[in-house]
Amino acid sequence: MKSNEILRAHIALLGCNIVWACDYPFYNLLLGKYLAPAAMVSASLIVAAILSWLPLFWERGEKIERKDWGIIIVAAILIGVVRKTMMMFGLSRTSPIDGSIIATITPLLVLVVSVAAHVERFTLKKLLGLVIGMSGAMAIIFTSSSAKHENSELWGNVMMICSGTVTALYMVFFKRLVTKYRVTTLLRAIYTISAVVMLPFGFKPMTEVAFHDFNIHIWLATAFVLIVPTYLPNLLLNYSLRFVPPTTSSIYTYVQPVLAVALSVAMGLDHLHLDTLLFALILFTGVGLVISDNRQ
Repeated sequence: MKSNEILRAHIALLGCNIVWACDYPFYNLLLGKYLAPAAMVSASLIVAAILSWLPLFWERGEKIERKDWGIIIVAAILIGVVRKTMMMFGLSRTSPIDGSIIATITPLLVLVVSVAAHVERFTLKKLLGLVIGMSGAMAIIFTSSSAKHENSELWGNVMMICSGTVTALYMVFFKRLVTKYRVTTLLRAIYTISAVVMLPFGFKPMTEVAFHDFNIHIWLATAFVLIVPTYLPNLLLNYSLRFVPPTTSSIYTYVQPVLAVALSVAMGLDHLHLDTLLFALILFTGVGLVISDNRQ
């Protein structure tokens, strides 16, 4: 494998995580106030499906083998519908800071799924990292119900964990598809299917959006979350998975809380609590142990 391909994969990972970091404050600004979670999921999937067909203007279509359609449909339901729905409902009931920190648990979830699938094995260092990291994550989740964490709810953080679990399942079990087909081909199938599956659940909430309440800032935030975060970062993620293992790609989730915290505080949407910071450091320590063991 060429070194420039590895470099491009790492740049792609950095790019998609920067975009996802920007998601948290903008989603928090919109969800529950201007857009229902189901409306947001359905609308963003429709936009992503439309964007996924644009590459056909400059590249020839690629045929997908019949035997692979079943697993592609499962992938579409998991990563397009289930993950996105859990994330939207989670972010509508938690703070952007808590949500972005909890997202960093993904490497731990990837480890658990990889061990369960016999892709990896536990070592003492990985097991220690898993226990420490999960302890930090659980502390963040359960302190969200305290009075001073007025922007967070327990079930919102639980939904974010569930969203991360689905991401881990996708990164481990669907890597073969990513290496078999072009990224644009795979995402075209996934987003078209997921948009169709989600439409019956999101159509009514989309018709109930009160557009007359939108000002220029809400319109711009809505345009951003509908156009940018779904198709573009997943294009970059799936490209990177062709060249780097899931555990390596999950390292870049560290970028998300740093940028999300800065943006959320700057926008006045949230403030960082001392206990959240301490528990985040525990979580990061656990993830760091797992990642360092994978790189040895």
